[in-house]
Amino acid sequence: MDQSGVLLWVKAEPFIVGTLQVPPPSKFSLHYLRKISSYVRTRATEGAYPRLYWSTWRHIACGKLQLAKDLAWLYFEIFDSLSVRTPEERLEWSEVLSNCMSEDEVEKQRNQVSVDTLQFLLFLYIQQLNKVSLRTSLIREEWPSPRNRSLSPDLTEKSSCHNKNWNDYSHQAFVWDHLSDLLELLLDPEQLTASFHSTHSSLVSQEAVVALSFLIEGTVSRARKIYPLHELALWQPLHAESGFSKISKTFSFYKLEAWLRSCLTGNPFGTSACLKSGKKLAWAHQVEGTTKRAKIACNTHVAPRMHGMVVMSQVYKQTLAKSSDTLVGAHVKIHRCNESFIYLLSPLRSVTIEKCRNSTFVLGPVETTLHLHNCDNVKVIAVCHRLSISSTIGCIFHILTPTRPLILSGNQTVTFAPFHTHYPMLEDHMARTGLATVPNYWDNPMIMCRENSDANVFRLLPPCEFYVFIIPFEMEGDTTEIPGGLPFVYQKALGQREQKIQIWQKTVKEARLTKDQRKQFQVLVEDKFYEWLINTGHRQQLDSLVPPAAGSKQAAG
Repeated sequence: MDQSGVLLWVKAEPFIVGTLQVPPPSKFSLHYLRKISSYVRTRATEGAYPRLYWSTWRHIACGKLQLAKDLAWLYFEIFDSLSVRTPEERLEWSEVLSNCMSEDEVEKQRNQVSVDTLQFLLFLYIQQLNKVSLRTSLIREEWPSPRNRSLSPDLTEKSSCHNKNWNDYSHQAFVWDHLSDLLELLLDPEQLTASFHSTHSSLVSQEAVVALSFLIEGTVSRARKIYPLHELALWQPLHAESGFSKISKTFSFYKLEAWLRSCLTGNPFGTSACLKSGKKLAWAHQVEGTTKRAKIACNTHVAPRMHGMVVMSQVYKQTLAKSSDTLVGAHVKIHRCNESFIYLLSPLRSVTIEKCRNSTFVLGPVETTLHLHNCDNVKVIAVCHRLSISSTIGCIFHILTPTRPLILSGNQTVTFAPFHTHYPMLEDHMARTGLATVPNYWDNPMIMCRENSDANVFRLLPPCEFYVFIIPFEMEGDTTEIPGGLPFVYQKALGQREQKIQIWQKTVKEARLTKDQRKQFQVLVEDKFYEWLINTGHRQQLDSLVPPAAGSKQAAG
């Protein structure tokens, strides 16, 4: 192997899924994280190091950092959800929680959960990605760098924290600019000065480099295989460059940092690479009379597992429906779609919906996070591990989720409602993503910002406005009803409506209309129905289900 051909890059997933799109608590600053890093090592026998248990993190977060317990658990649980677990393990955890009869029992179960201490510290530090700084507001660019100038217009426009999560240049710049801090955070206390800084002779442990693999991975000589950072750093031919000493079994801090900087490059599986050289998908058709052209790109034909990405932009006035291997386990970004009905009926890794208007999204189970930002009048129907929303207006969320939905900043008139649809493969897809029907916190959101501390920012859909949603496509599979059923009050409302229909049908039958009267009556009903279709916008939904002309058929994916 050509040792000079080592390429390292910053992983996308910790940023796409792991960093909350909200400024972090002030106590997550480097100053406090350094203190935590030192503290946990002195409490190794008390569940603090090398694994950090929930009970110990709760003590640190609530007792020393003054965080609310809900917030402490939120960050702990988000990090834990990034860890590699089998779907069976995730389903088992859901079952354990759903069997708890009290808050104390839940806490008892949580006390058994632990995370990798050093990686968790890095996770807390990268929350600074979305820190709002005065300098950023003034010059609109946090890290001036030639790298940022080559961004695609879609991603640079109004650079804000909400697209930093998907912007691999931001990930790279963040790690590059804070690399010394990240490494110092991982050092054993005796390798630091009294003011928590490294010295020229500081040594980095193998455990620290293993932890850094949470953020960095790479390859050798453009090989297809991806290696975690520590495997490359410990590779014999690279010892001289990476600064590893076989005698002390440690790395020289300065050599390691210099080697990392010399090898860091753009993420070949990031958003920009996907947009620039990904496979273009002909899933959407051009709508007559519009200048907007739908753009859909993916990297799943070249990306290894966990690195798949699909980016969809400017789907306009149409129905797009897919159940495809291209989507399975992919991070999906849907951007600037308008007046459309989009069905992505496959198990998905994460979904971000941004700057969309007047549209309906029906999604297969989302294994990690479903995030909406800057959307108006959008309906989302999904089973997801977590939902978070920011800067939305008049959106409705029909969801099934084992965690509390997060209401971040800038939302108005949010409506939560129970998940109300099914498709034949749904339960199979839920099993593959480790998502169960209980516990289900669709109706218990967590308000994350001061401006929204007023509970009026959201409402639960009144049962009288509730209807089930029918997915109008034929597929193979065994699911024939809504997983977990409906909450009683919504089921009752449906029953009462069904009763009214039966009474109406009986009334019509008993009216004993003549043939002409029946015909006349039918015309009146159809006219009223047609008027209702137009007034509610359902007419466009029905029209868009008619397949496009042969020349512009949606391609199979």
